[in-house]
Amino acid sequence: MATTARINRQKISTTIAPGTLAYLQEIVDRGEGATLAEAIDLVIRRLRAVENRERLELETAAYFDHMSPEESAEEEKLAAALSQSARGIDFDREP
Repeated sequence: MATTARINRQKISTTIAPGTLAYLQEIVDRGEGATLAEAIDLVIRRLRAVENRERLELETAAYFDHMSPEESAEEEKLAAALSQSARGIDFDREP
């Protein structure tokens, strides 16, 4: 993991639970971050990705829940066509 330039960083001072510190130290020990600060950045990036995924799932569900019957029928046609066209593709072997 590339070290973030110090010029782009904000200094903070805080206390954390012993288990949290141990977890962050494990990240450093595994080489996923060079410092505790990088480990914190990594954990926050992961959390934000999870939150973004959850928001996308909620928004997607809301989109489909509010479709008219006509829009839903069109969506089903498109899904069937895509499924049919993708049958011969081995996604594990695609570059």
